[in-house]
Amino acid sequence: MQWTDRIGRRLKLRDLHILLTVVERGSMAKAAAELAISQPAVSKAVTDLEHTFGLRLLDRSRGGIEPTAYGRALVARGRVIFDELKQGVDEIAVLADPSVGELHIGSTESIAAGLLPAVIERFSREQPRIHLDVAQAVISKLHYRELRERSIDLMLGRIPTPFKETDLRAELVYDDQVVVVAGRNSKWARMRKLTLADLTGERWILPPAETMHGSLTAELFRASSADLPRAPITTLSMHLCCRLTASAQFVTMLPTSILRFGNHDGSLKVLPIRLPPQPRPVAIVTVKSRALSPAAKLFIECVRRTARPG
Repeated sequence: MQWTDRIGRRLKLRDLHILLTVVERGSMAKAAAELAISQPAVSKAVTDLEHTFGLRLLDRSRGGIEPTAYGRALVARGRVIFDELKQGVDEIAVLADPSVGELHIGSTESIAAGLLPAVIERFSREQPRIHLDVAQAVISKLHYRELRERSIDLMLGRIPTPFKETDLRAELVYDDQVVVVAGRNSKWARMRKLTLADLTGERWILPPAETMHGSLTAELFRASSADLPRAPITTLSMHLCCRLTASAQFVTMLPTSILRFGNHDGSLKVLPIRLPPQPRPVAIVTVKSRALSPAAKLFIECVRRTARPG
């Protein structure tokens, strides 16, 4: 019998679950409290696993517990195992009743201010018994970590080009070009012809320079032969940006999707400024190796229909 087959016969899911909890909590006492079992039972489960593999899985010290390289490898695969089991249980539940389920979604700020509410409104009417949990975050390596660790099922947001994450799948939804925006009562809203240079002395709301959005905004000013203004306000909050710009005191740049899906009261006006085209793909990002749940498939189809022009 091969070594991997022998391990498979001896490995207990309960022991693996206990190990994952110990690593997540950083101590056996905390893991025992969370699992409502005794600390000796936790210690025995970990010892049994180490005996099964013939390797030390945890480093124990007064400062807490850290997984060894072997432990990290087992924990990473263990998370996948339990995620697949959960997916299987969810799929069985959906087969028994296709109208129920749970979905964890990650969303960037600009999507949460435009497309996402429109998708959720439609999806909730069509699938009222599917629970949605939405986490909002900035696109970054850390956000992709949440996908990889399977704490979210999918992510909706603008992605960098080229998309270099080989273990992730990105389905393009639309290209989200930015436009220059002012409040409908702003003096600039009445102008028929403007350039970016005309507004460099105005009160701008811009994204922080160190962010992806900030660097792209600076590139648009350079490509338009205009100086980047010293903005009195920098923020990544699209809701704050829209609210302040609607007051007619500020100008800003916004993705066109926010105007399409979120400007219901017409308080924002697109200014007649031609900006250099920039690739700004918005995508649904999922883990390639993870099977999509029925709820995720239904939600992704709803995103496609909602984002479709017209």
